[in-house]
Amino acid sequence: MGMNSTKHLALGGLLIALVAVATMSIKVPMPATGGYIHPGDSIIYLVAILFGGKYALLAGGIGSALADMLSGYGQWAVPTLIIKGIEGYIIAKIASRKLTDIKLRVRDIIAVLVGALWMVGGYYLAEAIMVKSFIVPVANISWNLTQALGGAVIAIPLIFALLKTNIVELSKGK
Repeated sequence: MGMNSTKHLALGGLLIALVAVATMSIKVPMPATGGYIHPGDSIIYLVAILFGGKYALLAGGIGSALADMLSGYGQWAVPTLIIKGIEGYIIAKIASRKLTDIKLRVRDIIAVLVGALWMVGGYYLAEAIMVKSFIVPVANISWNLTQALGGAVIAIPLIFALLKTNIVELSKGK
Protein backbone atom coordinates (compact mmCIF):
# COMPACT_ATOMS: atom_id res chain seq x y z
CA MET A 1 0.00 0.00 0.00
CA GLY A 2 1.49 3.36 -1.08
CA MET A 3 1.48 6.71 0.56
CA ASN A 4 -1.60 8.86 0.43
CA SER A 5 -1.61 11.96 -1.74
CA THR A 6 -0.96 14.31 1.20
CA LYS A 7 2.25 12.47 2.06
CA HIS A 8 3.33 12.51 -1.61
CA LEU A 9 2.66 16.23 -1.82
CA ALA A 10 4.52 16.94 1.42
CA LEU A 11 7.51 14.84 0.40
CA GLY A 12 7.57 16.48 -3.03
CA GLY A 13 7.45 19.95 -1.49
CA LEU A 14 10.25 19.11 0.92
CA LEU A 15 12.44 17.73 -1.86
CA ILE A 16 11.81 20.81 -4.03
CA ALA A 17 12.77 23.04 -1.08
CA LEU A 18 15.86 20.95 -0.37
CA VAL A 19 17.08 21.33 -3.97
CA ALA A 20 16.36 25.08 -3.89
CA VAL A 21 18.20 25.61 -0.59
CA ALA A 22 21.19 23.50 -1.66
CA THR A 23 21.35 25.42 -4.93
CA MET A 24 21.25 28.79 -3.16
CA SER A 25 23.59 27.86 -0.31
CA ILE A 26 26.91 28.28 -2.12
CA LYS A 27 27.19 30.08 -5.46
CA VAL A 28 30.40 30.41 -7.46
CA PRO A 29 29.85 32.78 -10.42
CA MET A 30 30.74 31.74 -13.99
CA PRO A 31 31.96 34.98 -15.57
CA ALA A 32 31.35 34.32 -19.27
CA THR A 33 27.57 33.85 -19.09
CA GLY A 34 26.52 35.09 -15.67
CA GLY A 35 25.52 31.66 -14.36
CA TYR A 36 26.89 29.99 -11.23
CA ILE A 37 27.97 26.60 -9.90
CA HIS A 38 26.46 25.20 -6.71
CA PRO A 39 25.91 21.98 -4.69
CA GLY A 40 22.26 21.60 -5.78
CA ASP A 41 23.08 18.78 -8.17
CA SER A 42 24.04 16.59 -5.23
CA ILE A 43 20.46 16.75 -3.98
CA ILE A 44 19.08 16.09 -7.46
CA TYR A 45 21.26 12.96 -7.64
CA LEU A 46 20.11 11.88 -4.20
CA VAL A 47 16.42 12.43 -5.00
CA ALA A 48 16.72 10.63 -8.33
CA ILE A 49 18.40 7.55 -6.91
CA LEU A 50 16.43 7.28 -3.68
CA PHE A 51 12.97 8.53 -4.62
CA GLY A 52 12.59 7.96 -8.36
CA GLY A 53 11.72 9.77 -11.55
CA LYS A 54 8.62 11.76 -10.64
CA TYR A 55 10.22 13.29 -7.57
CA ALA A 56 13.53 13.88 -9.38
CA LEU A 57 11.84 15.54 -12.35
CA LEU A 58 9.84 17.89 -10.14
CA ALA A 59 12.39 18.56 -7.40
CA GLY A 60 15.26 18.98 -9.87
CA GLY A 61 13.34 21.24 -12.22
CA ILE A 62 11.18 23.29 -9.88
CA GLY A 63 13.68 23.48 -7.02
CA SER A 64 16.51 24.62 -9.26
CA ALA A 65 14.35 27.10 -11.21
CA LEU A 66 13.01 28.49 -7.95
CA ALA A 67 16.56 28.98 -6.71
CA ASP A 68 17.41 30.87 -9.91
CA MET A 69 14.39 33.15 -9.51
CA LEU A 70 15.04 33.81 -5.82
CA SER A 71 18.75 34.45 -6.39
CA GLY A 72 18.46 37.03 -9.14
CA TYR A 73 19.13 34.65 -12.04
CA GLY A 74 15.59 34.72 -13.42
CA GLN A 75 16.87 34.63 -17.01
CA TRP A 76 18.05 31.07 -16.27
CA ALA A 77 14.79 29.83 -14.69
CA VAL A 78 13.20 28.29 -17.80
CA PRO A 79 16.36 26.60 -19.14
CA THR A 80 17.11 25.38 -15.60
CA LEU A 81 13.57 24.03 -15.15
CA ILE A 82 14.00 21.92 -18.27
CA ILE A 83 17.66 20.92 -17.89
CA LYS A 84 17.59 20.05 -14.18
CA GLY A 85 14.20 18.34 -14.35
CA ILE A 86 15.32 16.11 -17.21
CA GLU A 87 18.67 15.53 -15.48
CA GLY A 88 16.91 14.12 -12.42
CA TYR A 89 14.53 12.03 -14.53
CA ILE A 90 17.37 10.54 -16.61
CA ILE A 91 19.30 9.57 -13.49
CA ALA A 92 16.24 8.01 -11.88
CA LYS A 93 15.34 6.00 -14.96
CA ILE A 94 18.86 4.64 -15.41
CA ALA A 95 19.29 3.88 -11.70
CA SER A 96 15.79 2.33 -11.53
CA ARG A 97 16.02 1.20 -7.93
CA LYS A 98 13.76 -1.36 -6.27
CA LEU A 99 12.74 -0.85 -2.67
CA THR A 100 14.78 -3.92 -1.73
CA ASP A 101 18.01 -2.47 -3.20
CA ILE A 102 19.86 -1.27 -0.12
CA LYS A 103 23.33 -0.74 -1.49
CA LEU A 104 24.96 1.72 -3.84
CA ARG A 105 25.42 0.13 -7.25
CA VAL A 106 27.64 0.76 -10.27
CA ARG A 107 24.40 1.49 -12.12
CA ASP A 108 23.81 4.44 -9.76
CA ILE A 109 27.23 5.88 -10.58
CA ILE A 110 26.63 5.45 -14.32
CA ALA A 111 23.23 7.14 -13.93
CA VAL A 112 24.85 10.14 -12.24
CA LEU A 113 27.49 10.37 -14.99
CA VAL A 114 24.88 10.27 -17.77
CA GLY A 115 22.72 12.83 -15.97
CA ALA A 116 25.75 15.05 -15.44
CA LEU A 117 26.63 14.88 -19.14
CA TRP A 118 23.05 15.85 -20.00
CA MET A 119 23.32 18.84 -17.64
CA VAL A 120 26.63 19.99 -19.15
CA GLY A 121 25.29 19.65 -22.69
CA GLY A 122 21.99 21.29 -21.81
CA TYR A 123 23.65 24.30 -20.26
CA TYR A 124 26.11 24.56 -23.14
CA LEU A 125 23.19 24.79 -25.58
CA ALA A 126 21.19 27.17 -23.36
CA GLU A 127 24.22 29.42 -22.87
CA ALA A 128 24.95 29.39 -26.62
CA ILE A 129 21.39 30.52 -27.33
CA MET A 130 21.45 33.18 -24.59
CA VAL A 131 24.78 34.75 -25.58
CA LYS A 132 24.30 34.06 -29.31
CA SER A 133 27.60 32.25 -29.62
CA PHE A 134 28.66 28.62 -29.62
CA ILE A 135 32.20 29.64 -28.66
CA VAL A 136 31.65 31.68 -25.47
CA PRO A 137 29.98 28.84 -23.51
CA VAL A 138 32.91 26.49 -24.16
CA ALA A 139 34.67 28.24 -21.26
CA ASN A 140 31.89 27.15 -18.92
CA ILE A 141 31.97 23.45 -19.79
CA SER A 142 34.73 22.90 -17.22
CA TRP A 143 32.72 24.80 -14.59
CA ASN A 144 29.64 22.67 -15.27
CA LEU A 145 31.75 19.51 -15.12
CA THR A 146 33.18 20.73 -11.80
CA GLN A 147 29.65 21.25 -10.49
CA ALA A 148 28.62 17.79 -11.65
CA LEU A 149 31.67 16.11 -10.13
CA GLY A 150 31.30 18.07 -6.91
CA GLY A 151 27.65 17.05 -6.75
CA ALA A 152 28.64 13.39 -7.13
CA VAL A 153 31.32 13.67 -4.44
CA ILE A 154 28.71 15.05 -2.04
CA ALA A 155 25.79 12.83 -3.09
CA ILE A 156 27.37 9.39 -3.28
CA PRO A 157 28.41 9.16 0.39
CA LEU A 158 25.02 10.62 1.41
CA ILE A 159 23.15 8.08 -0.73
CA PHE A 160 25.32 5.28 0.64
CA ALA A 161 24.54 6.36 4.22
CA LEU A 162 20.81 6.87 3.60
CA LEU A 163 20.48 3.45 1.99
CA LYS A 164 21.52 1.98 5.34
CA THR A 165 18.48 3.62 6.96
CA ASN A 166 14.80 3.01 6.37
CA ILE A 167 14.14 6.49 4.92
CA VAL A 168 13.35 5.19 1.44
CA GLU A 169 10.96 2.59 2.83
CA LEU A 170 9.27 5.26 4.94
CA SER A 171 8.96 7.58 1.95
CA LYS A 172 7.20 4.85 -0.03
CA GLY A 173 4.73 4.23 2.76
CA LYS A 174 6.20 1.00 4.14
